Amino acid sequence: MCSVIDNSQKTMQFRRYVQTSISRITINGTPTSVAVSDEVEFLSEALGNLRDAGHITNDAYLDAGAIQGGLSVVASLLEQGVSNEEADAQISQLSQRAKTICATHPEIDRQIESFRN
Repeated sequence: MCSVIDNSQKTMQFRRYVQTSISRITINGTPTSVAVSDEVEFLSEALGNLRDAGHITNDAYLDAGAIQGGLSVVASLLEQGVSNEEADAQISQLSQRAKTICATHPEIDRQIESFRN
């Protein structure tokens, strides 16, 4: 049976699911380049599978791909020895972009997370 979700419940779900990839890599502070690269690989596979199966639109795929690409840049910066402050600033910008993407494509984060083991 489906239940009706009011706006406050939607807001709570949005806050719970938004930016899961970014949250996972920053849970212990500034991430390592390996952790970010692993997340980039996961996102690439999950997004490709979702698009190929028709579960997300091409627009959603491209929007979420911006986060994947941004994380790839962060991984490279970390590998090159950029300061934690710079990496954190880049991640913060990606986090804001992820919020916008989740507002535009409300189910995408849940769909991506369904591919996690």
